[in-house]
Amino acid sequence: MSINRPVVTALAAACCLLTAACGSSSDDKGSDQSTEAAAPKAGYPVTLDNCGRKETFEKPPSRVVVMNGASVAEVSTLLALGLGDKIAANQQTYGMSEVAGRADAIKDLPTGDVRLNDAYDIPREAMLGLRPDLVLSTTSYGFDEKNGFATRDQLKDVGANSYVSPQGCDQDTSKMTIADSYQLLRDMGQVFNVSDRAEKLIAASEKHIAAVSEKVKGKKAPNVMVLFSNMSMGGNDFSSVVANGIFNDILAKAGGSNAFGNASKTSFADLSKEKVAATDVDALVVVAYNDPNPAAYAKKLLKEFPQWPAAKNNAYVTLSDSMYLGPSNDLAVEKIAKTLHPDAF
Repeated sequence: MSINRPVVTALAAACCLLTAACGSSSDDKGSDQSTEAAAPKAGYPVTLDNCGRKETFEKPPSRVVVMNGASVAEVSTLLALGLGDKIAANQQTYGMSEVAGRADAIKDLPTGDVRLNDAYDIPREAMLGLRPDLVLSTTSYGFDEKNGFATRDQLKDVGANSYVSPQGCDQDTSKMTIADSYQLLRDMGQVFNVSDRAEKLIAASEKHIAAVSEKVKGKKAPNVMVLFSNMSMGGNDFSSVVANGIFNDILAKAGGSNAFGNASKTSFADLSKEKVAATDVDALVVVAYNDPNPAAYAKKLLKEFPQWPAAKNNAYVTLSDSMYLGPSNDLAVEKIAKTLHPDAF
């Protein structure tokens, strides 16, 4: 449906999805199609408690809209579960991935031909025009009316469920861990009745991480600086340095510790060049967001701070989506561990 069609058309279409017949009656015994539509789906209803809201699903969603949220967690989770064909519009993109083929798979998904708003996401009218039956957002920001987005109540009014990913309810992701990535997989597994797939992915990830952690167990944890390449988030020279969140859980399981973990109570620290220079950094983890050459950024930093042990040992690793909430954290754990403790592998 074109996003320029009147909202009333979108409302009618969404109501049509809810009734599943639009003119045919579920009491019509002569219609196999209507009888099938009225029959309860095996494994349903499914109800999730999400940010204090009860979201009930009567059947697996078939028109999912994935909001931006500066994340690829949600779209990657759906793809990992084999649900790419359920996505009607996706606004998440990262440009690269530790998983072979994922970046291209995300690029090939439909976008809904939406004109994004100033927050680089789907405005309310366009969202309703997409006729979603499920909308995914990384944090509650994506459902904030003040930002021009459709609220969760407005989506419910047109028959669409909504979902905020783990730790996103209050928009504070500083307490996020790998367990939240598993929770996202489990929740989507329930919603789409593919819990078996979700549990297999979780078990494989847990086994992989456990094997890596066992190899580095008991070894001294190097001080690691985690930051985003060529990105500014504040007023200082180093405003994209990670302080807390899922990054630290990944580091710990890889046998490392965050050199700037105490620099802020939030997810990111905004640091001066002097503070960075005065800290012993044993290794760099450079996270690339649509940066075609994060290694060049890492090498530039090592040259800028030759006093770091990381510079003397040329110790760095570049990562992309596996350092985030999502189904591939085990790959980040392994790559970091091999950089910090090469003798263990």
